[in-house]
Amino acid sequence: MNALHYGLTPKMKPISPKRSALIAALDIGTSKIACLIARLTPHPPQEVLRRRSHAIEIIGFSHTGARGMKAGNVVDLVEAEEAVRHAVDVAERSASRQVESAVVSVSAGRLASELFAASVDIGGPTVTDSDIARVLAAGCRRSLRQGRVVLHSLPIGFALDDARGIRDPRGMLGRRFGVDMHVATADGAAAPNLMLTIERCHLAVEAMVASPYVAGLSVLADDEADHGAAVIDMGAGTTTMAVFSSGRFIHADGFALGGFHVTLDLARGLSTSIYDAERIKTLYGSVLAGGLDERDMITVPTVGTDERDPPQFVSRATLTRIVKPRVEEILEMVRDPVAPGADRPAARHRRASGRRQRRGLRGCGRPPGLSPGGASRTLRTAANAALRDRDRRLHRKGRTMASRELLMTPMHQFHPIGRWRTGGPRGVARAMKRQP
Repeated sequence: MNALHYGLTPKMKPISPKRSALIAALDIGTSKIACLIARLTPHPPQEVLRRRSHAIEIIGFSHTGARGMKAGNVVDLVEAEEAVRHAVDVAERSASRQVESAVVSVSAGRLASELFAASVDIGGPTVTDSDIARVLAAGCRRSLRQGRVVLHSLPIGFALDDARGIRDPRGMLGRRFGVDMHVATADGAAAPNLMLTIERCHLAVEAMVASPYVAGLSVLADDEADHGAAVIDMGAGTTTMAVFSSGRFIHADGFALGGFHVTLDLARGLSTSIYDAERIKTLYGSVLAGGLDERDMITVPTVGTDERDPPQFVSRATLTRIVKPRVEEILEMVRDPVAPGADRPAARHRRASGRRQRRGLRGCGRPPGLSPGGASRTLRTAANAALRDRDRRLHRKGRTMASRELLMTPMHQFHPIGRWRTGGPRGVARAMKRQP
């Protein structure tokens, strides 16, 4: 807790490539708490994962429902402590080992990124480890901000005199040595209560890490991180994102919207309980409408009705009309921070959570034949696919909108460009001819 007074979170000591270690990871989310215990054993370098120095053997795992949490923040300390104790106890029983510390992932606190540059004079003719430590310390001192805590302070490139983009400067000649650093920060009010919850369970916080960053390390191969990728972690109460380019972690962002907000929309729209809305979303929820969805009916229990009353029936298309606007909103909020950096080579994106299993979201977010051009283009294509599906529904009702230029129009600039009283292919063809 003392490091938080200076705006820094606990940092884990590097593990020697020649030594084994026992690691516990704790993920405290809005809807569930997961605890994983693993044994790290050294292994020689591999062709696929060249940057991994250890093999991972999972020896214990548990997950339980979260209590006392909202959008990744602690709102009830006693309930959150009990849920964490239960998750850790089940994992320890599964592994037949006891743990004293854990690495904690952070998804709350409005994750944000900043880039800093620092430079120092080289003490000798060549760059040494002490020079690297001095320039990294200079960059870390500039990264401290009032009301924010630093989760990660990572170098994304070194510079020697006028040469930039150097990955490993050790032993190179130069006079002025600089570094470009990416600093990922979180709200200062979220981390202390999260640490207090874990310490009340008699566990030490070995390190605090940004959840989208560790999600990217777990799902991305080295080649994907080198070419550029955006990892979207959609949870129940928060959605976070990490962008990788040239093998480096270069951007992080997060906001308090997630799958639980879709559940609330269904509960309000269908006048049912949150439990039933979550079940309906899991079994039948989709963001893409099918041809028979209007006739495929689903039984929905209503709130406050007598058991003898007839049940309520809604179509799958009704569920899609409730789910899709919220998913579009989340995708737009993910796209907007990346849009200014569309020139980055992040042409791929991954989703790393259970919320990605909603039917239609995978194909919607990753269309076939995607060409490189930035993560913003990927997310814009996902949102445009949803809009094209809406246009097809309007076409069946005789109110078709011409959408020839839809794929080239950003979401915030979308506007109707034509309507017809009579639908049908002939009307669409005549309208296309009138377009410039």
